[in-house]
This record gives sequence, structure tokens and C-alpha cells, in this order.
Amino acid sequence: MVLSEGFTGRSCELKAEPVTVGRLEDNTFCIPEPSVSSHHCVITMHGNDVVVKDLNSTNGTFISGNQIIEAVLKPGQILRLGNVQMRLEADQPAAPSKKLQDHTVAIPQGIKPDDLETGAVGKTAFDAKDAAFRKKGNRANIIFMIIGIVLALVVIGLLIYAFRKTTGENPPAP
Repeated sequence: MVLSEGFTGRSCELKAEPVTVGRLEDNTFCIPEPSVSSHHCVITMHGNDVVVKDLNSTNGTFISGNQIIEAVLKPGQILRLGNVQMRLEADQPAAPSKKLQDHTVAIPQGIKPDDLETGAVGKTAFDAKDAAFRKKGNRANIIFMIIGIVLALVVIGLLIYAFRKTTGENPPAP
């Protein structure tokens, strides 16, 4: 059962055959959301276990906040693919856990970059410490600007030298 706004209530019944989940329509369960990879993960049944395997997704696959490559998903646990949260529900609906309800957050208009830094969104929709959602530093921009300024000064110096040489203005001899 998908919990994230815009997809709330969408579900996919798990059967014996593998279920592929991703952004493209050729998946068994299509979630057209940019943070979900084209082919994000595959869910298979191994006896009574529901096994989730990440398919080298860009933003990762997480069960209860822990990034996984392959792991068992238990009823009631939260599966996060990119920014989309889902919960595995058993055939007989279990009484919903108060704790899980408290951790479900709808973000109607998205988030602001400042929310990621301050943690205002909380650990439910985004974990501000996740590398995929961390604000990038300005170090590369500063280095690029310094190199640009140095190159501009060199070009100006060369133009002044060329101008003086063509106009015959030479500095006084020592």
C-alpha cells in the first residue's frame, strides 16, 4: 500500500511471480515519480517471506529507514523507494500500529532546501543525512570563480602588453 501523497492508497497484490517496481510502465507496479528509478526493485515471495531486492537504483531502497540491497520485508514495515513510502500489509489486515501512523507525513507542496538542512521535514519523508538528499557544497563553484578571475586578469594583462607593443609605448629602459 503506497502512503506518499499523490499515490496514497495505490496497491499491488503480491503473488508467486516476481513484481518489478519502477517509474516506467513496463514494470508490474508503475510509480511515475522522478525519485523512483526506471526499474527500482523487484519483490518476490520466498515461502511466506516477502523479499525486496534493489536493482541498482539511483536513490536507493530502504526498509524502516535502513538502506538495503536485498532484505525481507515484514508486514507493517515501511518500504521507501526514492521519495515514495509504502507499507506491506498482510492478507488479514492487522491493527495499525499507532507508531507507524505517527511517522506517516504528507508533504503537499514538496520541501524547501532549508528543510533538508534543519531537519524540519523529519525522518519520515526524508532523512536529511541521506547522501542522495544532502545539499551540495559551494566549494567547486568557488574554485571555478577563482580560476575564472585569474584567467581574466591574464587576458587583460596580455591585451595591455599587445596594445603597448603596437602603439610603440614601451616602458623606460633601466
